[in-house]
Amino acid sequence: MPPASPATKPPKRRPSGRRWLWLPVLAILGAGAWYLGPKVGSTASTSSTALPKGGKKGGSGAVPVVAVKARRGNIGVYVTGLGSVTPIYTVTVKSRVDGQLMKVHYGEGDLVHEGDLLVEIDPRPYQVQLEQAEGQLARDQATLDNARVDLDRYQKLLAQNAIPEQQLATQKAAVAQAEGVLKSDVGQIDSAKLNLVYCDIRAPITGKVGLRLVDPGNIVHATDTNGLVVITQIQPISVIFTVAEDDLPVILRKLAAGQHLTADAFDRANTTKIGSGTLATVDNQIDPTTGSLRLRADFDNSANQLFPNQFVNVRLLVEEKSGVTLVPSAVIQRTTTSTYVYLVNENQTVSVRQITEGAIEGDSAEVTSGLAPGDVLVMTGVDKLQEGTPVTVQLADEQAGGKSGGKRK
Repeated sequence: MPPASPATKPPKRRPSGRRWLWLPVLAILGAGAWYLGPKVGSTASTSSTALPKGGKKGGSGAVPVVAVKARRGNIGVYVTGLGSVTPIYTVTVKSRVDGQLMKVHYGEGDLVHEGDLLVEIDPRPYQVQLEQAEGQLARDQATLDNARVDLDRYQKLLAQNAIPEQQLATQKAAVAQAEGVLKSDVGQIDSAKLNLVYCDIRAPITGKVGLRLVDPGNIVHATDTNGLVVITQIQPISVIFTVAEDDLPVILRKLAAGQHLTADAFDRANTTKIGSGTLATVDNQIDPTTGSLRLRADFDNSANQLFPNQFVNVRLLVEEKSGVTLVPSAVIQRTTTSTYVYLVNENQTVSVRQITEGAIEGDSAEVTSGLAPGDVLVMTGVDKLQEGTPVTVQLADEQAGGKSGGKRK
């Protein structure tokens, strides 16, 4: 067994040799790390020291901002509410007689005026009834004339005692009866004439017609549930909206003083004004489930921008404040505990100024305390500011009636 011993020893010497081969590689990697390490650190150090020289990061440079001046002006106090456009008058036109629908004289969506002919119903059956009633009247008129002649003759005979008095009384009753029949005949004629008038159905109001509900050729009845067409008044039109019951006292006070409150209607996004009207009336009870009250405002709707059942936002002007301090809403900053602005000082630095906000109208806001007209306020660039930050200021353009966001050219 001597050859077996040398055969088992070489495998043990091979792993040992491989470990020694890795030692030069590790030594080379360690030397490279030692050589490159100081350069990387030097680069990082150089970068970190270069940042403050940029100004904005280190705070040593002035921050460019766009600013506006607070001004003195007027602003309205509004009560807002959600509402829907509601026609003042809506009429479902129905037939008042039975008959065949012959002609339609309107187009769907047309604007019709009061008295315009809309549809025609076959008048021939009612023309026949009129002729029959006129014939009956002629016959009964002849009967009445004959009875009156007999009455006149009986009166003369009674004066000569040629007939009993009872015969004269009977003849008087016959004349009265004939007169009653004649009145009934006149009523039948008037009824037939009225039915002929009802065969021509005319618009009861001025407004826009909707889709046709019955086509020509159909038989319509006075007892039909559905009408022939619906007419909706478009001009003028009203908006019914709700306000909180807390806003009711000031509204009632203004109405009691005889003031006409202006109501402006805005679109669903509350960005575009689509109409201006006047408050017409206030509902007679508050909804206890919502604590709100319904109001109606009338609009002339001359531009046809208000459409029935359209959703709108309503702003009701209840007060006009004059000579107050106004600023663009964009300059006002808010936190959970405070409302403030960045005021530009004479030394071209900014300071944080606490303010009290008042009424808001569009892009303008009233400041009741903390500012004075002429104060310069930062509008854009506030994200880089803090107390004492130096700034370079560019004022926005002044426009008639307020400030805009544009820059001076």
